[in-house]
Amino acid sequence: MTVLDVIQRSTEFLLKKGVDSPRLQAELLLAHVLNLRRMQLYLHFDRTLAPAEIEQCRELVQRRGRHEPLQYITGTACFCGLDLAVGPEVLIPRPETELLAERAWGYLNKLVSEGTEVPLVLDFGSGSGCLAIAVAVHCPTARVEALDISQRALEVAAGNAARHRVAERTHFSHGSIPAVFPVETHFDLLLSNPPYIPTAEIETLAPEVREHEPRSALDGGVDGLNFYRSLAEHGRPLLKPAGRLMVECGDGQAEPVRRLLENQKWIVEEIVQDYTQRPRIVIAHK
Repeated sequence: MTVLDVIQRSTEFLLKKGVDSPRLQAELLLAHVLNLRRMQLYLHFDRTLAPAEIEQCRELVQRRGRHEPLQYITGTACFCGLDLAVGPEVLIPRPETELLAERAWGYLNKLVSEGTEVPLVLDFGSGSGCLAIAVAVHCPTARVEALDISQRALEVAAGNAARHRVAERTHFSHGSIPAVFPVETHFDLLLSNPPYIPTAEIETLAPEVREHEPRSALDGGVDGLNFYRSLAEHGRPLLKPAGRLMVECGDGQAEPVRRLLENQKWIVEEIVQDYTQRPRIVIAHK
């Protein structure tokens, strides 16, 4: 079988299984097996695959046909240009969250330009470490404390930090809100992409999400706002007087999150829209 044969047969199989973008998925899986960039496949359509390559590709395509996420199959996800290891222990980073990372490191670099030598960041619900690591990479003097309730997620995050050479400036700990830090520890930025899916809605999500991604990283309680309530109540003592809070929220949640924060005496200064013009990021200060 040639490269083109495998792509065509895999595409037909994934189409029957109801997988979105079956041709793209087939090409990405085959490129992973052959250790090529996806576009390089087009230069090798006539290449004959070895039996072991065919068998490996068949196995991966069958997994994708069972709606296992592509990123879990290949073991990697791209976030802000960084290749991160991912698995069932962690939520797969979404493109929308890149906007939160960009806002975060932009704010921190502004602090540095104004004289803050080592800005301090606290990342709640770190998961794969995508936010913590992106911030540390793009603000080379920042130090990041990152919390997660999953020990297995913390192990993935620590490995990603080492992979991108920011392990000395990122510290991953088991915990949640309210978090206990020494009284002299105050942060320039509180950062989070928390669980925000209402419990009842999880069963309506795509099988890739519903059946494979960690429930603890999805379930935000009955209305999806549990984490924001806790953060609004307990976050203020952790923040420096001029610091900022930046959080991602789900569709239709920006205004409820604003009200939760304002009820706890926060000042919401901006709500940022995502690529589809949906309110996605809430930025506030004390």
